[in-house]
Amino acid sequence: MDKFFDWIKKYLEKVNNKELMRNLFIILIIGIILIIIADIFIKEKKGVNQNLKLENEVKNPTNTETDYGTVLENKLEDVLSQLKGVGSVKVMITLEDTIEKIPAFNTTKNNETTNELDSQGGTREIIREDTTIQVVTGSEGSLIVLKEIKPTIKGVIVIAEGAEDLEVKERLYEAVKTVLGISGSKVEVYASK
Repeated sequence: MDKFFDWIKKYLEKVNNKELMRNLFIILIIGIILIIIADIFIKEKKGVNQNLKLENEVKNPTNTETDYGTVLENKLEDVLSQLKGVGSVKVMITLEDTIEKIPAFNTTKNNETTNELDSQGGTREIIREDTTIQVVTGSEGSLIVLKEIKPTIKGVIVIAEGAEDLEVKERLYEAVKTVLGISGSKVEVYASK
């Protein structure tokens, strides 16, 4: 270790201050450039990972607002095809809106009351109220949802084998009304080709 310090001491004695400052400045510039390049690569990698995550969510949707209607349609097709006299079934459901998510909030209220006396002996009361509202997030910045409001159903069309028979058609009609909890005016049942 002493040899290392001796070598540094000899080197500094040989090198004049201008040359030393120039070398340190060059080393500093190279270090800054390396840090910037590393930061760029890290950001690009994060961007690529986020893009892949978004692509996977689009390709493989979960039970979200985009496929709520599709989930309902598939479940209804499965149930209706089990009815007596019914063959294959196709269902189309139209929704009024998308799923409405109500996030969790932290609300902080501060009330401050000040009484002031003026020069003529009068009293003035000042009330100041501050309210701060923050949305609560979970891990990875995702919103914490308190409640989801499902969209209302505008209409349903059922196309089924066997719906030529009025009794089967009535069963399909009643089943759709019951399962979805909607009025009969929103349901149409047709026989397939």
